[in-house]
Amino acid sequence: ESTKAERIKQLEEQGYPAYTTSAGWLGYSDDKIRRLCREALQEGFTHLKIKVGRDLQDDIRRIKIIREEIGYERRVMVDANQVWDVDQAIEWMKHLVEFQPYWIEEPTSPDDILGHAKISQALRSYNIGVATGEHGMNRTLFKQMLQANALQFCQIDSCRLGGVNEVLAVLLLAAKFGVPVCPHAGGVGLCELVQHLSMIDFIVVSGTWENRITEFVDHLHEHFVDPCRIENGRYVAPSKAGYSTEMKEESRKEYSFPNGSMWKTNP
Repeated sequence: ESTKAERIKQLEEQGYPAYTTSAGWLGYSDDKIRRLCREALQEGFTHLKIKVGRDLQDDIRRIKIIREEIGYERRVMVDANQVWDVDQAIEWMKHLVEFQPYWIEEPTSPDDILGHAKISQALRSYNIGVATGEHGMNRTLFKQMLQANALQFCQIDSCRLGGVNEVLAVLLLAAKFGVPVCPHAGGVGLCELVQHLSMIDFIVVSGTWENRITEFVDHLHEHFVDPCRIENGRYVAPSKAGYSTEMKEESRKEYSFPNGSMWKTNP
């Protein structure tokens, strides 16, 4: 509490650290990956995330391209979106060790607590953390994940958990266990929401942004009255009251199903 004002000032001056997933979607050409990596560097990002798990040799090729573009002084995270079983996740990640991934996200079923714990233990010697939580729906699941040492990065989702009160409980649990909170974002409005949650964690719960980074995906923000803003790879602290999720009236009318104009012109 005594240093809260200092952190608010720091946040207003510097913004909150963000990472981008924009360069790492499956199916991108090599040239597109390189271009998006260069754009991310120009925008100030120091952390990039890519999707993995469909084809091992393709993953190796794509992450090698990213390392060629951003070097090893910046961080790369990988995200499997639950496609592996436990032993497969461990074996697959061993093939990516040379590229020094910062974390493997959602390596297996999102509520397999002991499975995540086994993966976490197996990858510890390679200095690869396990990140999960975007499908975690309550504080009890997160409590057990933390108790089992099943994750090194706690990825809350602002819409999966039951509101801000449930999020605050998880922030407190993560702080108690010394695990950084790195929220999942993207989609329609998730970035707008989680910027607040990360800043709450920094100002009044953990008091630090060390090893903490919040996801950013650059699309659909134009539909919001007070969209999130990124400057130099960081979320700019919002200045307006509220949760930053009010959508523009014209967007609501255009995309409202089934009577919006978009549905009538694109049946």
